[in-house]
Amino acid sequence: MTATDTVEVPSAVPSTIPPAVRRKRRRREKWGSPWLYLPLSGALVLMVVPFLWMLSGSLKPEAEIRRVPPTLVPSNLTAVNYSELFGKLDFLSMFVNSVVVAAAVTAGNLVFCSMLGYALAKLEFRGRQAVFVLVIATLMVPALVTFVPLYVLMTNLGMTDSLLGLILPFLATPFGVFLMRQFMRTLPDELIDAARVDGCGELAIFWRVILPLTRPALAALGIFSFLGSWNSFLWPLVVAQNEEQYTLPVGLALISSGQDFTRFGVLLAGALVVLTPMVVVFLLFQRHFIAGIATTGLK
Repeated sequence: MTATDTVEVPSAVPSTIPPAVRRKRRRREKWGSPWLYLPLSGALVLMVVPFLWMLSGSLKPEAEIRRVPPTLVPSNLTAVNYSELFGKLDFLSMFVNSVVVAAAVTAGNLVFCSMLGYALAKLEFRGRQAVFVLVIATLMVPALVTFVPLYVLMTNLGMTDSLLGLILPFLATPFGVFLMRQFMRTLPDELIDAARVDGCGELAIFWRVILPLTRPALAALGIFSFLGSWNSFLWPLVVAQNEEQYTLPVGLALISSGQDFTRFGVLLAGALVVLTPMVVVFLLFQRHFIAGIATTGLK
């Protein structure tokens, strides 16, 4: 072939796919397979029905809750369960205790886990790998193994029967350190190098450069920490020896059980009240939560 020869480019081959088939394919690509919705709908029903039953049961009298066969829609709407919950239980004090403990534990995890995660991901120091291996090893230790030593430690420090004893042991968790370290590894080192060239110290780099980029991971860690602290039952039950230090799960468990039978109406009403803040927190941060889980550990 000489330089004067021309290369003929074949014209585009007209599509032989009928328009109806192309539209069907586009709909399938957009919405997915129709058969996928059947198991997803079944899973949705299985997840929603217990919450509907909890709401319905909290508005029923005790006799109707125990009726056989059960009824999903209350025949006699009543708020006696809520009045008994708020009347006999020092609900406001326990609610404040739960909020204080959950907020403090969440804030501690966000600060300390992100700082340690940054050190393990971006700072060079002797023993860094050994520290990370130790963090991974602590993830494999069951919580009940450390329960008694931790209680003895809190007793020797004089922190039992206080909110500080409920908060201090959980201000940093191995899972939080692992989550933040894995996420921060995905951040480019060039940003940190540029900040150091501009004269920023490590604290300024962490506060101004790293933290704004780790909002998805922080949101995920915040939700996990808040839910774990809010639902904690065994540790507050043992440490909080005075009713003034009780959290909602402990108080609800004590008030719902009578001498002869369990008052399911009060229990369902209290469970609905305890559940509401968790749902609100998740709805507010679900976008960041999903992004944090999706992008953590990619590198």
